[in-house]
Amino acid sequence: MTQKHAMVAGASGLVGSNLVPLLLESPAYNKVTLLLRRELPIHHPKLVQCIVNFDYLEEEDLSFPAEDVFCCLGTTIKIAKTQEAFRRVDLEYPLAIARLAKQHQTKRFLIITAVGSDPHSLFFYNRVKGELEASLRRLHFPALHILHPSLLLGERKEKRAGELFAGKWMPRLSPIMQGPLKKYRAIHSNTVAKAMFTIAQSEAQGVAIYESDELMRIASTIQMKG
Repeated sequence: MTQKHAMVAGASGLVGSNLVPLLLESPAYNKVTLLLRRELPIHHPKLVQCIVNFDYLEEEDLSFPAEDVFCCLGTTIKIAKTQEAFRRVDLEYPLAIARLAKQHQTKRFLIITAVGSDPHSLFFYNRVKGELEASLRRLHFPALHILHPSLLLGERKEKRAGELFAGKWMPRLSPIMQGPLKKYRAIHSNTVAKAMFTIAQSEAQGVAIYESDELMRIASTIQMKG
């Protein structure tokens, strides 16, 4: 089996922190590069931590080529403070990474956006995510995998009152969310990471979008050591 190089942006986040161990433990990869603002307290023979300034990625000496690039970047208006800052993290940074990846012949680009992404949405958050997806499509990767998780469950570094409330009640509502509502079921960040990892092992070409219910199904098929 030919081993691959994986590159991850957003490794310290809710999904990224669950994805990195899967990549490091997998025999499918012989190198895992993290694009970071600051070093993480983890060590592994396969691991390369690349401290970068995301505002000037084109000037960084990044470790390409990478067959699989995983983008788990994301923030909130509350943290970003302004819409401009939010767009920078959730649209401009992922797009800059994608352009470099395309330039260096990346085979698979996998990214987490959000359920309801739409470039014409009345909601700023969904509109930015939709604009990002439209821009990524225009890059014409051999394989572009877009993940649309609903409410993400898991232990965050920062506490968000709305998500704490929703995180308590959404799982209880999941059994009655059937049919078209399935994609709005809350999903654990670890489940999204497992699905993301599994999707990257596929040879599927073109653009594919995965809603929460499909991510749950894909994650259930993962076979890890032990």
